[in-house]
Amino acid sequence: MHGGTAGRDPPSGPSKRFPVAAVDDILKDVLGSYLREQPYEPARCRDMAKDVAEIIKARVKDLMIPRYKIVVVMHIGQLNEQSMQIGSRCLWDPASDTFSSYVFKNASLFALANVYAVYFE
Repeated sequence: MHGGTAGRDPPSGPSKRFPVAAVDDILKDVLGSYLREQPYEPARCRDMAKDVAEIIKARVKDLMIPRYKIVVVMHIGQLNEQSMQIGSRCLWDPASDTFSSYVFKNASLFALANVYAVYFE
């Protein structure tokens, strides 16, 4: 028998933690640059939510963090003296899975972007 790891399971979990701070910066940059001057228009904001979510996902994937599945959830709504509660639940491993969230507001709209990073073994 050779030395080393013969017969042992490889270590589980990511070799490198997901970079939450870098994803926070991506969310701030993308939401700010795409929505800063955007007025609330329902049809336009529906399309913008899809487009911005895809841009965020592409930017996060550019970080090339191996073995993480990325889910981006985006909400855009009108600011008009109302309130909204948004919740989410996930089944995950707190040792390896994580998320990043950012809320953006301008004069007429709010946007919430959540990025969930789930480690795939």
